[in-house]
Amino acid sequence: MSLLGLPWTSEKDLEDIDFADDLRLIATTREQLQDKAEDLAEEAEKEGLRINYKKTKEMRHNTTDSTPLLIKGNQIEQVASFCYLGSIVDQSGGTEADIATRINKARAAFSQLKPVWNSSILTRRTKVRIFNSNVKAVLLYGCETWFVRKDLMTKLQVFVNKFLRQILHIFWPNWITNAHLWRITGQAPVHKEIQTRKWHWIGHILRKPDTHLSKVALTWKMPGKRKHGRPKSTWRRSVKQELGVLGIGWEEATQAAQDRSQWKKKIRALHPSRG
Repeated sequence: MSLLGLPWTSEKDLEDIDFADDLRLIATTREQLQDKAEDLAEEAEKEGLRINYKKTKEMRHNTTDSTPLLIKGNQIEQVASFCYLGSIVDQSGGTEADIATRINKARAAFSQLKPVWNSSILTRRTKVRIFNSNVKAVLLYGCETWFVRKDLMTKLQVFVNKFLRQILHIFWPNWITNAHLWRITGQAPVHKEIQTRKWHWIGHILRKPDTHLSKVALTWKMPGKRKHGRPKSTWRRSVKQELGVLGIGWEEATQAAQDRSQWKKKIRALHPSRG
């Protein structure tokens, strides 16, 4: 029996990921994807729906097949990355493109609120709260699934520091340390915030049924052999390293996550200095 998508569990393949009217078809061959796309178009028309071919994109990985994908005679654009549910899915599988996009969007959000930052009526506390809810929330959207290298983390932290200083009107030659800046604005270092948010999210996923898509994804392994050489650093490997800091394994983490209060204690243990 041929695969209809990614071999996901012993009982079924992962053929598509859907959310509202955003659909992502998954196939292991171009011919298979062609058949799926045509079936989707036909079934959609039966319900009075039509595919927007200009917005539809196709991304291929590890293949030499360059034959174009056609749906109802419309050629679908091939891309190296695309946006799905607000996050960038990149052909390389990394997070660089997504983080760059988040920084640009957060910078735009900050610029739109310039009257707020320049206001002499609003207190510093109010401005920082607006920054957290309208700028930092944009910056860290989807960060729970990021694998963030040191250089990327530095970019994120520099962004936060720069705009916090603008809000507080701290310009050269005035100078304060980053630690003091974070203290007076109630901020945690970005890497700690991302790590905390990631583990809260992981706990939420571990409380789901074993067959849930997101829970399977946490331990799913791509079939086949990996390339020779040192294994590439990934989000999953970073999770295992952090579990090592806590002194627990994956099974123990799964059990601990079922008790929310116990799980919060585990997360706080990652950063004992924060209490």
